[in-house]
Amino acid sequence: MSYQTLFQSEFKPAWWLTNPHLQTLGAKYLRRKEQLNTITEILELPDDDFIELAWTELPKTGNTRPIIVLLHGLAGSKDSHYAKGMLKAIKKQGWIGVLMHFRGCGKQQNRQASSYHSGDTRDITFLTNVLNHRYSQSPLALIGFSLGGNVLTRYLAEQTSSPYQAAIAICAPLHLASCSTRINSGFSKIYQQYLVDMLKASTQEKIALKLIPQLCTNKLARIKTIWGFDDYVTAPINGFNNAEHYYQQASGRDVLANITSPCLIIHASDDPFLSHQDIIKVHNLPKNIRFEVSSNGGHVGFIAGNNPLKPQFWLEQRSINFLENHL
Repeated sequence: MSYQTLFQSEFKPAWWLTNPHLQTLGAKYLRRKEQLNTITEILELPDDDFIELAWTELPKTGNTRPIIVLLHGLAGSKDSHYAKGMLKAIKKQGWIGVLMHFRGCGKQQNRQASSYHSGDTRDITFLTNVLNHRYSQSPLALIGFSLGGNVLTRYLAEQTSSPYQAAIAICAPLHLASCSTRINSGFSKIYQQYLVDMLKASTQEKIALKLIPQLCTNKLARIKTIWGFDDYVTAPINGFNNAEHYYQQASGRDVLANITSPCLIIHASDDPFLSHQDIIKVHNLPKNIRFEVSSNGGHVGFIAGNNPLKPQFWLEQRSINFLENHL
C-alpha cells in the first residue's frame, strides 16, 4: 500500500462470497431471520426533540460492566442486520449494548425540521454526557457503521477528551463527495435507489406533518440520487448551503488526525458504496488510530468461513477482540 498509515486487514472472505455485492447483500440475507429483543428508552433532547435508544439490557445502579454504544448507517435502525449481529455479540460477551437511533430512524418521526446527517454530532455528544453521568463506573466504547462511522470520527475529533476508551468505525464514507459519486455508478445504483426511496418516504412524512413546509413534494419525488437528496433536503434543513458545502464540512477523513482515543477503522477496497482511493488518502495518522484495509468485504459484509451453512461474521469477531484490549 502506498501509505504507511494503512494496515493490511487479516480478513479472508468466504470462498463462496468473494464478490463485493454478494458480501454486501449476503450479510443482509443470511441474517434476515435474526432475532434480538431490546429495551426502548426515549431520551429527550435539549432542543425539544428526542432520540430512541435500544438497549440489550438496562444497566443497574452502580454498573461496572462495559457499555458499548452503536451508531447505525443511513436509514438504518436496531433492525439492521449489522446492528442486530453486533448487539448480540456484545451481549454474548457479557457487556451491555445500546444503539442510538438517529432522529427519525426509530419508530417515531422526530419533532424538528432538522434531521440527522453524516457530520451531526449533537445527539451522540448529549447521549455520551448522559451515559457518563448515569454510569460513571462503566467503561464506554463506541462503534459506528457507515454514516454512523463518519459521525463517530467527527465526534471524536471534536471531543478529544471524550470518555470512550476505544472506538471502531466500520465502512465509513470518510470522503462524502466522492462516495456520492461512487454509489451513483454501475450496480451500486441499486443500493442508491433503495436508500433514496427510504429517505424520500421519511421526508414526505415530515412534509405532511408540516415540519418542513419549504420543501415541495413534487420536486422531492423527482430526486434519483444521494447527491440530489442531499442538495435539496439534507443541506438546507441542516444549515448548509448545498450538497458540496455539506460534504466539505461533514466528511471525517481530514479530521482523523485530531482523534486522541484508540480507534480502529475497518475498510474494504471493494466497498460498492465508497470511493476507495479517496477514503485511503490519509497521511501521518497518530498511533492511536489503526486503519485496516482488506481487498474484499463489500459494504458492512465481511463474511468468512468455509461452510456456507455456518457463515462467520468477521466484523463482530474483530470488533470484540479490539475492544477487549482496551476495556
